[in-house]
Amino acid sequence: MLHELNIDDDFSALCADGYVLLDFYASWCNPCSNLAPIIAKIADTYNNVKVIKIDVDIFNELADQFDVMSIPTLVYMNDGQIVESSIGLVSENSITDRLDNLLKS
Repeated sequence: MLHELNIDDDFSALCADGYVLLDFYASWCNPCSNLAPIIAKIADTYNNVKVIKIDVDIFNELADQFDVMSIPTLVYMNDGQIVESSIGLVSENSITDRLDNLLKS
């Protein structure tokens, strides 16, 4: 499930239960644009993972809360807790490997 965070969302509720992948990005960021189709494919493939896209220009306080210093940044969560993160453009295989390992634990 791919979800673009908007100002009306209850972010804490979205992340509270289950597996979540946060994609911190900006519309002007080329690596973010290159990652976008991979993230969409991941969202379609992993029905048991909520994929939430977060525009750092709109949600800069949330980006600060997650210590996002560079984009794209991916944050992997389970039941509201951060499990791991990655910074920069990463491959589809890198994301799927991390998700597969997370789902196995």
